[in-house]
Amino acid sequence: MEHSYYVYILASKSRVLYIGVTNDLRSRILQHRSGEIGGFTSDYRVHRLVYYEQHAWVQDAIAREKQLKRWRREKKVWLIERENPTWEDLAEDWGKPVKLITRNPTNTTDSRSPSASSGQALHSASAHAQRTRVEKTLRTLRSE
Repeated sequence: MEHSYYVYILASKSRVLYIGVTNDLRSRILQHRSGEIGGFTSDYRVHRLVYYEQHAWVQDAIAREKQLKRWRREKKVWLIERENPTWEDLAEDWGKPVKLITRNPTNTTDSRSPSASSGQALHSASAHAQRTRVEKTLRTLRSE
């Protein structure tokens, strides 16, 4: 069974940073947002996912988390902005209801507008591009 572990960086609107590690990124982000995890992120409203990396081994994820926590703020900002220059919340839609698309069963054409279907393709392509950038970043950082 293959596992995934994530190192993530959250930011507040005023760009206060928090670095963490988890094996379930989606659930952890939702816990931070709901206030279920008290402390720093709750006190400073640090809920926006601005960066994450995926690792196959928990030891690698923990080592990377520790490495990032030792970095100066400027280097953390550089890492975030290299992948996410506008500090967009990468998990903005997580936990929100999904809008279902209804189709007429007798009509074989797709009832979605062209923008809706292209938006899905862009989202998928964007996720693939993000994973590719993260993998490239990991290779670069490991070679340092």
